[in-house]
Amino acid sequence: MDTASGLTYAVLGTGALGGYYGACLQKAGLEVHYLLRSDFDLVQRQGLVIESPDGDFALPQVNAYRRSPDMPRCDVVIVALKTTQNHLLPDLLPPVVKDDGVVLVLQNGLGVEAEAAAIAGPERVLGGLCFLCSNKVGPGRIRHLDYKKISMGEYSAAGEAVGITDRMRRIAADFERADIPIELAEDLVLARWKKLMWNIPFNGLSVVLNATTQDMMANPDARSLAEALMEEVMKGAAAQGRAIAPEFVQTMLDHTAKMKPYRTSMKIDYDEKRPLEVEAMYGNPLRAAQAVGARLPQIQTLYQQLRFLDAQNRGL
Repeated sequence: MDTASGLTYAVLGTGALGGYYGACLQKAGLEVHYLLRSDFDLVQRQGLVIESPDGDFALPQVNAYRRSPDMPRCDVVIVALKTTQNHLLPDLLPPVVKDDGVVLVLQNGLGVEAEAAAIAGPERVLGGLCFLCSNKVGPGRIRHLDYKKISMGEYSAAGEAVGITDRMRRIAADFERADIPIELAEDLVLARWKKLMWNIPFNGLSVVLNATTQDMMANPDARSLAEALMEEVMKGAAAQGRAIAPEFVQTMLDHTAKMKPYRTSMKIDYDEKRPLEVEAMYGNPLRAAQAVGARLPQIQTLYQQLRFLDAQNRGL
């Protein structure tokens, strides 16, 4: 039988993503510590509740903290904040990472590990792409709807493919023990571009079109627009020397068509008038492509629309 690695985990950002993965790790017997803000009092008293098609479960007692200096230093610090909160990392990260610990950045976008690397050192950072449909539906309550796989890779400041390391395997074993499928990526940059194949069309269009994934897939015009955006993502990846097979477009469309009706994380942020992850998800890929001479006009248009809507929505 598999046994836990003995690694300790900290979760910075106990929301729909961090709360779900952290709870799964704790349920599997791992030591997990959670940083919370608005939910701190309730979670400290009542714990976390996960609703899931895999089976609902509750963790009546969790290690909850309001401030990162109050947390113990951990082997693996999971950054599950939105990228719009990365300006908090210089205060949050140093107190909680062991001297020989690593930071696992579970965020959307491209180049998002750089901020953690500037604090912890690039050699101590890994990146992860989460293929997860999950919403926070109340304080300390997370509803997992569909999918849950993570693709994880080593960060390189130079953007090189690092390959698969022993520490990746050790962390992956813990997630697999927690029934989280995990794919080890030899090239984190390629993995991030592949995730953008979904994020760029469906997160952005969900806001611009005011639609769920089901709405978009049911409409030929929206589906065609998503497909065209995916093809531009492939072009951006190719400009950075990363080839994505053309058939991956159909794979993403098929997965989305089978997905339970889902309001994307960006649409939820928009509806709640929270800042949108426009720069990490659109600005960074655009700038990376432009730096090597590639132009992505449809993504550029969506980027500018989202910047406008975000500013209007928050009264900026």
